[in-house]
Amino acid sequence: MVAPIHIPRPQIPSDSIPPNSGDLPPFQTTWPSQAQWQKEPSPNQETPPTTTTHRYHRLRGWPGGKDGLGLLLLLLLLAPPQCEGTAGACPCPTTYSPLSLSLSAWILSTAAEISITPEPAQPGEGDNVTLVVRGLPGELLAYNWYAGPTLSLTFLVSSYIVSTGDETPGPAHTGREAVRPDASLDIQGVLLQHAGTYILQTLNRQFQTEVGYGHMQVYEILAQPTVVANDTALVERRDTLRLMCLSPGAAAEVRWFFNGDSLPVAVRLGLSPDGRVLTRHGVRREEAGAYQCEVSNPVSVSRSEPLNLTVYFGPERVAILQDSTTRTGCTIRVDFNTSLTLWCVSRSCPEPEYVWAFNGRALKNSQDHLNISNMSASQEGTYTCIAKNSKTLLSGSASVVVKLSAAAVAMMIVPVPTKPMEGQDVTLTVQGYPKDLLVYAWYRGPASEPNRLLSQLPSGNWIAGPAHTGREVGFANCSLLVQKLNLTDTGRYTLKTVTLQGKTDTLEVELQVAPLA
Repeated sequence: MVAPIHIPRPQIPSDSIPPNSGDLPPFQTTWPSQAQWQKEPSPNQETPPTTTTHRYHRLRGWPGGKDGLGLLLLLLLLAPPQCEGTAGACPCPTTYSPLSLSLSAWILSTAAEISITPEPAQPGEGDNVTLVVRGLPGELLAYNWYAGPTLSLTFLVSSYIVSTGDETPGPAHTGREAVRPDASLDIQGVLLQHAGTYILQTLNRQFQTEVGYGHMQVYEILAQPTVVANDTALVERRDTLRLMCLSPGAAAEVRWFFNGDSLPVAVRLGLSPDGRVLTRHGVRREEAGAYQCEVSNPVSVSRSEPLNLTVYFGPERVAILQDSTTRTGCTIRVDFNTSLTLWCVSRSCPEPEYVWAFNGRALKNSQDHLNISNMSASQEGTYTCIAKNSKTLLSGSASVVVKLSAAAVAMMIVPVPTKPMEGQDVTLTVQGYPKDLLVYAWYRGPASEPNRLLSQLPSGNWIAGPAHTGREVGFANCSLLVQKLNLTDTGRYTLKTVTLQGKTDTLEVELQVAPLA
């Protein structure tokens, strides 16, 4: 706490007191009592009022002349003397604080045109900045710099005496400030806390003061931001996407990028007012990709690392292809004893799981394709592909009908194996048998009743004939199985078929049984 200061009562000519107005701030002076003035005689023994309030442009009549007064004012402001209230000392009837001196003894001029501008105009953290002063009046005695909104001792940065070049730091001095002779203020390695309002107060040889105001914004050197998401794998039209741009500083502007380009307009509609939060309800598949946010101010730009978003959807448009040609919902004709590959395709993320079925029965195949080799009548039917997405819990299917081509209608008998040996089983496989079959019969030798091995009835059952040995079995597709062959089984076999329309066909095959070595 600065001790109160005793100042002798001055004589103030009436012509120096302008009428009260709103131009300048008032100041108050508490004068000593009549008894106190008698202890310290002065040229004028008039007793002033206890408290007076005036507005001044100029002070006159103070003891010591104008130069002495200027020195006194500077000394009072920069290094106020101590007044001890001990025995024999002055009773300090009149007290001033440094703030009251700066507001009252330094009289404000209404014609101030002082301007303060920072150079560089938009400084960043760590820059060396000069608050350049323009429009200074001449014949100045001293400067005061304040870093704050008012002329308060709390905000005093530094005081500077022009004639001597002496600079006295104030309470707001950070160790980085220095006043130049031209009144400009240098700040080395400016910090964020240096931002704000600055006031320059000047004192001229007529003991008039002028005040200039300036403002400095210090911009942060921005650290790299981070994009965080409520989830990076979402289900289309079901989940909500929420992205946040996290930055340790207060960025002036936030921009978003999608796959390296500026965020599309449709997506920007989901931004919060400050641009830091991106929300998309019922996210779409086209919004999957890499997201980045960028923070910037006039001196710094920083962009985040990309965050990749996956959107699950499908399966959709499930289809079966043959040789890259869509075959879904149609009939595929295949030549006898040739091969066929069916592919199952769909639009899905992730890739779906596949299940194949033949005539409604599941096959042991979980691949995206199905191979049908050595096409025969037994492989004719409906093939179905089912695609399942474990993320969306959706599925889809497609089917085709596979049939032998018209060239395969003519019947033929193929022994399997083609060269059976004694003791083996052989199947006389019938290919191209009529689909409207009513009944068939197998014979050993020519088609005559005594040579009949077995007959297949319309009911699906077969009955043994006179030549049946107990080793022959018939099937619905007209094929004949002969078990445990012996050399006597060598010879001609005849198949006779009758259709529903009464058409009769006869087909023969020679079977050769090789003896064991």
